[in-house]
Amino acid sequence: MTRKSALVWALAAGACAAPVALALTSVAANAQTVVQQYQPAGVLSLNAQASTDVPQDVVDITLFYEQEASDPSSLTGTLNQHADQALQKAKGVSGVTARTGSFSIYPSTDRDGRISAWRGRTEVVLESHDFAAASKLAGQLSSIMQVGNVQFSLSPEAERAAGQKLTGQAIASFKQQATAAAQAFGYSGYTIREVNVGHSGGVPPRPVMMMSMRSDVSAKAAAPVPVEGGTSTVTVNVSGSVQMK
Repeated sequence: MTRKSALVWALAAGACAAPVALALTSVAANAQTVVQQYQPAGVLSLNAQASTDVPQDVVDITLFYEQEASDPSSLTGTLNQHADQALQKAKGVSGVTARTGSFSIYPSTDRDGRISAWRGRTEVVLESHDFAAASKLAGQLSSIMQVGNVQFSLSPEAERAAGQKLTGQAIASFKQQATAAAQAFGYSGYTIREVNVGHSGGVPPRPVMMMSMRSDVSAKAAAPVPVEGGTSTVTVNVSGSVQMK
């Protein structure tokens, strides 16, 4: 066979082999698609949950002081003085944490658009697990700052403790559903394919608006602020799928 004949024969053989290779690749791709789309029979998706109402154990009491002055510099000094006095008195109270809140100064204008005065507001927030201690302190500070609002919430520790107790209940409910459903469909049991466990916290903190307390009423200066928390709902969700068998 000449070199030219050998070359022609090789090209012809390659041309014949190419369709075969393409056909085999197509078959393999189709087979893979079939495997990926195949879903076993007897797969059941389930969702279970357990929830409970947990007493809110954190209180935030916002104190504020507002003042008007002719210039922003003196106004800032007055606002800082009231906030500092409140923070200093709160330092010696066990179980209550005091921190600065919002601080704002803005101008007041007359009809001609010119600045006629400056108004400002400063806040101090009392936070505590001890409602009685925070209430008493807020009353004692009422001669310095007024009570703006009271807000209750659930601490992360209380939410986590409630979630741990609810997890077992939600898992037990998931297993009961799986057993009952498998028997109802004529199966003798099941195996878990996948499962997810998660929990959601309570409702957002509940604010309670309070009437402003007049600082010039000395007889009421030491009266505790009435506070009473509510509850937050903690929920644990268990979702997944089982293979009935």
